Amino acid sequence: MTISRRKFITNIGAATLAAQLSSNAFAIAAKRTGLKEYYADDFKIGAAIGGQILNGNAELEALLVREFNSISPENCLKWESLRTADGGWKWSDADKYVDLGMRNKMYIVGHCLAWHSQVPNSVFKNASGDYVSAEELKKKMTDHITTVVGRYKGKIQAWDVVNEAIGDETGNPMRKSHYFNILGEQFIDHAFYVAHETDPAAHLMYNDYGTERTGKREACIALLKRMKERGVPVNGVGIQAHLHVDEPGVEELEKSIVDFASLGLRVHFTEFDMDVLPNIWKIPVADISTRFEYKPERDPFKDGLPKDMEEKLALRWESIFKIFIKHRDKIERVTTWGISDDGSWLNNFPIRGRTNYALLFDRKHQPHEAYNKLLALRK
Repeated sequence: MTISRRKFITNIGAATLAAQLSSNAFAIAAKRTGLKEYYADDFKIGAAIGGQILNGNAELEALLVREFNSISPENCLKWESLRTADGGWKWSDADKYVDLGMRNKMYIVGHCLAWHSQVPNSVFKNASGDYVSAEELKKKMTDHITTVVGRYKGKIQAWDVVNEAIGDETGNPMRKSHYFNILGEQFIDHAFYVAHETDPAAHLMYNDYGTERTGKREACIALLKRMKERGVPVNGVGIQAHLHVDEPGVEELEKSIVDFASLGLRVHFTEFDMDVLPNIWKIPVADISTRFEYKPERDPFKDGLPKDMEEKLALRWESIFKIFIKHRDKIERVTTWGISDDGSWLNNFPIRGRTNYALLFDRKHQPHEAYNKLLALRK
């Protein structure tokens, strides 16, 4: 069969164009090598990291670098992890953490500068067991914050300055922590002022759990309004978002995003994970001191997640990320508290020894169906 010269040239042109289009599509796909690339135009995708990676787990680190462009530290920047018994400093893990983020050009978060937990009582009380004076505590806070923030100035872009200062009692009053008992709300102001003075370019956040729900959300908004009225240099709010597969509804999450953004603050989802295990006590808390008794019926998925629950979990992640995408102009990042199920704190909270499926990657570091749902939203 003879083909005319014109038709031959036309066919060659079409083939060339198709090849170019295919090549371009391949190039675009090749650049999108992880979740961070699919959501590059929306918000940062982060993960909290701990000892597994800091101690040299190359497989997990490769997964982190491929999928995420922001990191938060699980523990290495908390007071008890940084300080020695005599008030000295131990920087090894914190330096490893910051170096990892710097090498991979990540958005590095510091967590956290003032928190009621994981701080020795000697910070707040003297040898007689009495509270130190307000001035003495402020001096300790100043020394700690200026040293830590100063060491990583220009490297850590954002700080959870104060963590979990609101209580869980009816009406959500301020938590009666040692910080609050000595300084009142002034401890919050002081922490923010010192952090800002030490690194004026750092993005400073207030972080708390339960703020995606009615009650604590309103208490947090009231606190942030008081802070802004006092001129406290707060730039963002962290919604921890330790959620359950069944609740709260996405409308609650959406209301929190809109209401916090209306204060002129950037919204961060800072510790996102999804509990699939029975929540029979029905209390929306993430206070690490909360504990319940282990019973087999409270640990139903020891041998794996059933297909119907895997699908339910995937749809839950998808519905929430649809809300995130809708409000991407208000959201700075979405950070999961961990990378894979084997490292999730929810295996031991609030009951030790259970098998949970809280994150996007399973115990073999393979993606859950939820991961594929999230990719599909941005394809």
